[in-house]
Order: sequence, then structure tokens, then C-alpha cells
Amino acid sequence: MSVISVDAGTTMIKAVGYDGDGVESCVVRQETTLARRQAGWVEQDMAEVWNAVVHAVRTVVAELDEPPDYLALTAQGDGCWLVDNLGRPTGPAILWNDGRAAAIVEQWRSDGLLEDAFRVNGSMGFAGLPHAILTWLRRYNPDRLRRSSAALTCGGWLFSKLTGRVGVDSSDAAAPFVDPRTGEYSTMLLQRFDMAWARSLLPEILDGRRRVAELSAVAAAQLGVPEGTAVVLSSYDIASTSVGCGAVEPGQACSILGTTLCTEMVIDSAALDAALAGPPAGLTIPLGVPDRMLRALPTLAGGEVIQWACRMLGLDSPGDLGELAREVPPGAGGLSFLPYLSPAGERAPFLNDAARGSLMGLSFEHTRSHVARAVLEGLTLVIADCLATSTVAPTELRVCGGGAASATWCQLIADITGVPTSRSSDSEIGARGAMVLGATYTRASPDVSSAVGRYVTVRDTFAPDAEAHAEYTELYRDFLALREIAGEGWPRLARMRTRAPSLTSAGPIPALRPAELAREEGYRVRPNQQTVTHPTQPDRRAP
Repeated sequence: MSVISVDAGTTMIKAVGYDGDGVESCVVRQETTLARRQAGWVEQDMAEVWNAVVHAVRTVVAELDEPPDYLALTAQGDGCWLVDNLGRPTGPAILWNDGRAAAIVEQWRSDGLLEDAFRVNGSMGFAGLPHAILTWLRRYNPDRLRRSSAALTCGGWLFSKLTGRVGVDSSDAAAPFVDPRTGEYSTMLLQRFDMAWARSLLPEILDGRRRVAELSAVAAAQLGVPEGTAVVLSSYDIASTSVGCGAVEPGQACSILGTTLCTEMVIDSAALDAALAGPPAGLTIPLGVPDRMLRALPTLAGGEVIQWACRMLGLDSPGDLGELAREVPPGAGGLSFLPYLSPAGERAPFLNDAARGSLMGLSFEHTRSHVARAVLEGLTLVIADCLATSTVAPTELRVCGGGAASATWCQLIADITGVPTSRSSDSEIGARGAMVLGATYTRASPDVSSAVGRYVTVRDTFAPDAEAHAEYTELYRDFLALREIAGEGWPRLARMRTRAPSLTSAGPIPALRPAELAREEGYRVRPNQQTVTHPTQPDRRAP
């Protein structure tokens, strides 16, 4: 038996090959590009994404000893990937972190519509969700809507290319139109957003065995995989990652330290009403596991903040940032960093398109080490804020993503949250989750719990330091108070930006190249290939 999992992230496509024991035998990473044609816009060429998947899978196929039993697929969520009635893109994909519809969302919020909708489906709307993007297109680019027949997600787009079937997995469909009690699109929600016209664009919701289809002849020829191979559309990336971490039971939580900083708590259906009555923030989505949902709070800025800090401080890698931060004690000498650096503002654990970052308390006494410490502490305090907003008290926290390579950050997360923090043995957790769910839906495994027990292993665990946690509990209160103060200035800063030259000419912050990612995660990259293999003794030096 062998399996190939694809995890189509925002800036990196990953394909992972697993052997008969479920062990990662090879990992291929293929970079993709983002287009920022105007301030706040984030788009992707859909054909480029598909071609990256083809390249990555073909490279994995060449590494395997036998054809895969099935292909499992997970991908970035939200956004709007529009296709025509022949399945062809009608333009670039508009991504989850696109901010062009911010004014529309702000109007919905001021009208009370966003909170009303949250009480129905447990998801707080933001500019990168389909309802906002489709409304924007209807106002400013109606011709594209006329040429489109389905509003897909990245996973849905790739599933259609692999199988010819048009649909969306239940987790990706959840926000903003699905009633979680029924699992179906809500006519009432469509009417509340004045979007009954969009119903014809919403694809079939795929769950259970409907997630499985056969690889088409055309895709098989491109991938080098036999026609008819089972293709499983897993939950979208944040849910598949929770499964890949082993967080599938109530009381377990997962924090993805990636492009987005996504903290999510597993709940059962009995807790759904409490979630809908709680603070209006984040998303409530199916996990892909029967009777399990996620309360997910994905921020708009995570790993990119680390990259920005490295660039600003002249550092070569995130590991260097951790080393620098360790030179000073907790509290960063009185510096407080608000990590809201996305041009689209913030969406969780609060929604404010005007939110911006700041470094408060600077003096001549502070060094680069203090700034590095403040950056890591600020990002970690956001994780604590997401846990508090969820109203779910976790018993354990699993972490993954590029940031989990840093032992410094993992220990800081445990100290600030007060929750034992573990990281997985795998390098690609979303792909592992897709593989686990794929085993369940192809009936290679009897259920998800059995598959998790067999295929998911923990690398190490960081216990909270009681003294540090007590200090950070006080610093968390300071963080919230300072954010409230800074927030009073965000509207004025927004007005200032309308008078200032655009910043987009500087270009996006470059992502780490695959070799740098591999170095941070303790894996080697073969020359001239983006295939990553486990070394005999993984380098687990703490960055």
C-alpha cells in the first residue's frame, strides 16, 4: 500500500508520499506566487496552482515503489475560485486574505448583519469569504459573474481537475451560508445578505462517501497515476491539520503556526449551541469526523510576521529570531508588540479591517533582542486571546506549521497559555490529516480514531513553567489594555493611508524558500529537486 496526499497551501503546494506503514517516504514542495494588483487585493493564477500540483505529484510518483492506493487532497480555504460551465477559470482566484470587500463587510457589521449571521452558523464574516467577494463582484465586475457557473474553493477547484466532479467539502462550505444544524445551505442566510441570486453558484456539498471520486483519464495522464484511482476530498487545510495533529476529541486544541496563525478547539454537537451563543468571532466548521466540529479562530497574520521581523532585524531565518529572543527575559523589557500586520486588518479573535500593528514602549535602552522577544510574545499572546475567546478550556494543545520548528516558540506557547504543548513527528501535518481521513473514507481504516492512533505520533511535549505563566497572565491583561488604546488610533491611521503613496510597489514579503523551510524543520532537500527525505538522525536543534 502507498498513498499520496496533496496539501495546496497559499504559497506552497506540498505532495507527500506514504509507504505501507503510513510513514512519510518523500515530500515535494512547489512554490506558487501571489498577485497583488491593487492595494488589499490577493489573487492567484488557478492554472499555475494546478500545474504545481501536477509537478509535485509526478515527482512523488517517481519516488514510490508502487502506484498509490488513493490520492487525498486538502487545500487553503475560503476565497472564491470561479469557473464556467466547462470547469474553466473565469479569472484569477480571489483568496481568503483578499481585502477588496472590506467596506462591504464593514457595512454588514455596522448593520448588525454579521452578528445575526454568526448566531445562525457560528462564523463571523470577513472580506475573504465568498459572500463578500461575490457581492463585490456583482457591484464592480458583473461580467465575470455572468460568465461563471460555480464558486469553488481551492480544494474544490483541484478536486474538479482531478475527477471532473464539481463540489465543495463540508468544512469549506460551512462559512458563510451553511446552517451547522442541518449541514445544508441556509435560504434564510442567503436572503439576509440579499444574495438569493448567488444560490446557483454554490456547488454541491460533499461529505462522507460523497468525498470520494475516481481519477479521470485526463488527470491520470498528467499525474502519472492510474486512471480510476480513488481521490478523496478531505476537509480544508485547518481542519485536516487538526486531524493530522491528532486533535479530534473534545478538549483537544490545535494551533497552526503558518501563514495564518490559526488556533482551533474541537467540540461535539452538544456544545454547538454554546458556541453560537458565545462571542461572535472566528469560524465553526465540520471537522470531517462524525459529531465533531472546530471552533477555529484564524488570524490574518502569522508566519509572515516572523518573516517580516527577520527582514527588519537583518536575520537569515526564523531560528535566528528565536536565538535572539532568548537573550532577554520574559516581558521584553517592557515592549509590547501588536502583530496585526496584514493590510486587510484582522479577522480573529476580533474583526477590524483597520487594525494595524505597533511596537509600544520603545526607548534607547532596547536592543534587537528585546524586539525579537516582543514579536514572539505578541504572536503568542494572540494564541492565548483566541483560546480565551473560544470559551473552550483545552486540556492539551498541538502545534504545527513552520513555526513549530522553533522549540523556543513552542515553550513560549506553553508558558503563555498554561497548556501542555506538543508537536507532531510529521513534517506536513495537513497532508497527514488528509491521509488519515482518506483512509477512513476509502474504508482502509474503520474510523478516524483508529487511523489517528495508527498514523499520528507526537515528537515532543513542552510543559508550562508555572512562574512564567503567572507573569504572562499579567502581561496578557496588559496586552489587551494596550490594544484597546492602540485601536482608538486605527481609524485615523486608515485616513492617513488614503493620503499616502501605495506600499505595494515594495512587493510582498518573500516566503522562505523550500531549502530554508527544510533547514528549519530538520529535513534535507535533494539538489535540483524539491523532494525532502528524512535523514537518519533528524537535526532537532532548537532554533
